[in-house]
Amino acid sequence: MSVALQGLSHEELTEKLAEAKEELFNLRFQLATNQLDNTARLKAVKKDVARIRTAMREQEIEAWRALQAAEGEA
Repeated sequence: MSVALQGLSHEELTEKLAEAKEELFNLRFQLATNQLDNTARLKAVKKDVARIRTAMREQEIEAWRALQAAEGEA
């Protein structure tokens, strides 16, 4: 996956997170059934999930700060 996440909306990030979690599930299933060839992909997908969650959290913090600034001006 490893895409630029900064310009994506919350909905797009949520969609990407669901896709990454589904891929991670499939990889874990393949690992359990000894069908996984590239075990390094597990680590990469886990990092993608973390990156997406970080981007989502950054957006939440940014929105909260904007709300606090708006309330401070009022």
